[in-house]
Amino acid sequence: MNFLIENWFLLVAAVVSGGMLLWPLLVSGSRGAAVGPAEAVQLINREKGVLIDVSEPEEFAKCHAAGARNIPFGQIESHKSLPSNKALPLVLVCPTGARAGRAAGMLRKLGYEKARVLAGGLKAWRDANLPVEKSA
Repeated sequence: MNFLIENWFLLVAAVVSGGMLLWPLLVSGSRGAAVGPAEAVQLINREKGVLIDVSEPEEFAKCHAAGARNIPFGQIESHKSLPSNKALPLVLVCPTGARAGRAAGMLRKLGYEKARVLAGGLKAWRDANLPVEKSA
């Protein structure tokens, strides 16, 4: 007990550092976490998740994940193709994942708490040998 009293600053440092390590988990939980292609497919199949491609229409026409809805990044906040049920998981994808990450943040502010980003973008989807489509 004397050790703790005499070295109270070590105890405080340990508690603070532990809290700093746990803070991101406590604040965000799984919100906004990037998901891999396998987890994205599970969200779509098991939880009726919606795959949304935030690429521009020209990019979307060249190649996109099969079954994805195209909602360009610039229209993400007001597009009519967004699901009305905000509890559904949304998996956002773009060629690299950068726009999808920003779109996920915007959608979470609109109440879509389960908006996730496909880690690695469309390339990761193709690398996992998942189906892609090209628009005519």
